[in-house]
Amino acid sequence: MKIFVDGQEGTTGLEILARLKKLPYIQVLRIDPKFRKSVEARKDLLNQADIAVLCLPDKAAKEAITLLENPDAKIIDASTCHRVSEGWTYGFPEYRKNHREIIRKSRFISNPGCYAIAAVSILYPLIEKEILPNDWPVSITGLSGYSGGGKSLIEKFEKTRSSEKLNAYDYALNLSHKHLPEISKWTGLERKPTFLPCVGNFYRGMLVRIPIPLWALPRNFTEKDLFETYSSHYAGNQFLQIDTTRTDLIDPEELNGTNRLTLHILYDRDSNNSMIVAQLDNLGRGASGQVIQIINIISGNHEETGL
Repeated sequence: MKIFVDGQEGTTGLEILARLKKLPYIQVLRIDPKFRKSVEARKDLLNQADIAVLCLPDKAAKEAITLLENPDAKIIDASTCHRVSEGWTYGFPEYRKNHREIIRKSRFISNPGCYAIAAVSILYPLIEKEILPNDWPVSITGLSGYSGGGKSLIEKFEKTRSSEKLNAYDYALNLSHKHLPEISKWTGLERKPTFLPCVGNFYRGMLVRIPIPLWALPRNFTEKDLFETYSSHYAGNQFLQIDTTRTDLIDPEELNGTNRLTLHILYDRDSNNSMIVAQLDNLGRGASGQVIQIINIISGNHEETGL
């Protein structure tokens, strides 16, 4: 199987190339660095590939689709460009029971965003089972390593003098983060959530938090019901785990280098309040690891190969 990573010099592209080396059944098509901006050179490799992975700005990702002439080539788009587009399959294998088969048969697959896959994994099972109304006023906060901002943010943290460096800061203060359309579509929410992300002074790792005030839900719902809902929805999925045991701390860097996504269910019995915390590697499950998982599904290989 021939795979071409278009945009192989970026943060996500480099991560994907490193992980592709662990796959025994593929041939990586490489572009000469001096031709990486050549439309003709890219077009040639896009059409040679069985699977092309787009690690490009949105405008370039849209252009890449126009270069396709090989009707058998499959596309995994890691940009935000096609995550809510008609005709594109959302690349979250655990999304629902038959979603792996949908991915396997699809030609165009959008790789989820890191914050988005965390939020969708928390919200979709509750909305799909009508536990949480789809007009619920959802509030999301997130903390990510600075690699999530690509080369410019990496340089900002790593090349700024320590005396001038911020330890962490909130951003997207207009409350219009680019992952919100994706979160709204794939959770089924009718109203846009309120989302405020934060970037910390560490390279990779992520936490996404969503409060679920059980006392406010339309019907009586307990911590046990919450656990059973998630456990049933994600049963049999090795990369997605449910945890109710954490009582000390949740480290955003704990799952770095893995393709795991853990949902921590935090609960206060006195107030009947709950908080769900999604923990993942923003460059792993939130980007490159997810791409490798999709490639394994398309190729019919074991899902954990290379992961």
